Amino acid sequence: MIDTNSREIVLDILMEILEKGNLSHLVLKQALEKYQYLEKQDRAFITRITEGTLEYLIQIDSVINRYSKVKINKMKPVIRTLLRMSVYQILYMERVPDSAVCNEAVKLAKKRKFQGLTGFVNGVLRNISREKEQLTFTSPAERYSIPQWMYSMWEQDYGTEIADQIAASFLEDRPLTVRCNTSRASVDTIRDSLNSQGIHTETSVLSDTMLAITGYDYLEPVEAFADGLITVQDTSSSLVGTLADPKKGDFVLDVCSAPGGKSMHVADLMEGTGLVESRDLTEYKIMLVEENIARCGFTNMQTKVWDATEFDPEMEGKADIVLADLPCSGLGIIGKKPDIKMRLKEEELDELAKLQREILSVVSRYVKPGGKLIYSTCTINKKENEENAAWILEHLPFKKKEIASVLPEVLKKDCVENQIQLLPGIHPCDGFFIASFEREA
Repeated sequence: MIDTNSREIVLDILMEILEKGNLSHLVLKQALEKYQYLEKQDRAFITRITEGTLEYLIQIDSVINRYSKVKINKMKPVIRTLLRMSVYQILYMERVPDSAVCNEAVKLAKKRKFQGLTGFVNGVLRNISREKEQLTFTSPAERYSIPQWMYSMWEQDYGTEIADQIAASFLEDRPLTVRCNTSRASVDTIRDSLNSQGIHTETSVLSDTMLAITGYDYLEPVEAFADGLITVQDTSSSLVGTLADPKKGDFVLDVCSAPGGKSMHVADLMEGTGLVESRDLTEYKIMLVEENIARCGFTNMQTKVWDATEFDPEMEGKADIVLADLPCSGLGIIGKKPDIKMRLKEEELDELAKLQREILSVVSRYVKPGGKLIYSTCTINKKENEENAAWILEHLPFKKKEIASVLPEVLKKDCVENQIQLLPGIHPCDGFFIASFEREA
């Protein structure tokens, strides 16, 4: 039986995210580490309500506003958060009785010194419970719980059917994906290790070194992870290393590398030869990279704290490959980080595209003649993707680098010369854009 304590933990987590603006994946991770003594069932319950409330927040707020005289933005933060997490349970958690949801919400309101609002909380929730079967959502924003401007942008760029598939995909469960470090062990050896711990694995159709894993509790006790045989990475992100296609002995510079997945993939592909330098803006981000390097034991990697907008004269013309996976709007990873839907404003897209061009104009100078520049983002936005790829050809000394020959067979049809836009709901991965360029002599 899930008790009030688990719901109170959820309340605190959601307050940190929704009212204080902290990042959802970090807050949830810290909370699960803090309460790792709880039963697996309780931690799963905490995770499900937290993630579900964030995923369906726009829809939930719409429902609450239909049944409450006090609109969501006028409520006290604790009451607002309590109603949001309770409505998610009522609408989407069939195994939890609605009466229990209502009763526990009232208990929590009292515990947080809102005795005078318990009748309000109870009334709103019981009204929604009674009428939930009659609820309809006419607009895409409500149906898919996504800002209307995002949906409209995708509808304009890809058509209604694909926009629906993209938006719907963000509400689907997705297993964790890991990349096998094949210079450390074979895929079969890694899969056997995972299976021996009761972990189910499924090989990606996009890469035979990518596994979707389910059936584990924490990642840290997983032997293949602790021994550095696997790295957490989405399949779409792993294609950056595939398209970079490094040769043994190459010098590769990853200019915005944290937490280091792409850097380590390239280091893995070079089988201990060459050198990958992983850079990022802050000591904290570089620490994340260094933790992964230490765990995986790569000897052909080094790190450096560096602002990618600042030119480094010592690096000019030195790199065989520059990986430029740049700061972006993150629209392709909403399924993993649903708070992007609440944070991002449409006007920020132009600012991000401009920042990317600023960085590209600097880091492109590090590529040696005949070397490669791999530009990538985890977003679905033509300003940041296709338009910036065209900007590179127009303003920088690069030509298109063909990628179809190194792409998985199932993606060749989606390749446009030197670039590809991956779409969640269409492709079995996050939304991601990759373009490849060769520096002219």
